[in-house]
Amino acid sequence: MEPVEINAGSWYLRALRADDRIDDRPAVVASCLDPEIRRWRRRPAATRAEADAYVRLRAREWSRDERYTWAVCEPTTGEMIGEVELAALDLAAGTAEAACWALPAARGKGMTTTALSAVLRFGFAGLGLRRVTYAWAEGNNASARVAIKCGFRPEARQPSAWVVDGRHMDVLVAARSATDS
Repeated sequence: MEPVEINAGSWYLRALRADDRIDDRPAVVASCLDPEIRRWRRRPAATRAEADAYVRLRAREWSRDERYTWAVCEPTTGEMIGEVELAALDLAAGTAEAACWALPAARGKGMTTTALSAVLRFGFAGLGLRRVTYAWAEGNNASARVAIKCGFRPEARQPSAWVVDGRHMDVLVAARSATDS
């Protein structure tokens, strides 16, 4: 499938880019340097070359229907301020895993919840997904709030599944189905 752009009200979602008009690599590098994002999410090395490889990988994954990733952007400037994705896509089974991050200037404004909600609507209505999961490490209160606001329902706890700050942490898994209101 070709990348799909989504108008999410106050924010605009589009495929990641690195071309002569829009360059998301600085935002990717910033996400790799941000202590909170690095604490909870795996990020590539904070170099321009790694950011370039990251943008190209996301484009390949989209073209293969493996992962759909959106840059969450400020609508007037097009500047990337976060990312939302549907990963581990299985279009035949109708399943995916959602994930997201936001740069510090975008936090606390409802951007992540709004963007993820828009992607979920697209996933259920546009892609025909039946079920989307969302996972976060225990203690990541921001992700827990996003999950609740986006209608995910707690489903499982995976003991010691991720390493955060050098410690094994439980991972909480929640899910949403196309029939959830």
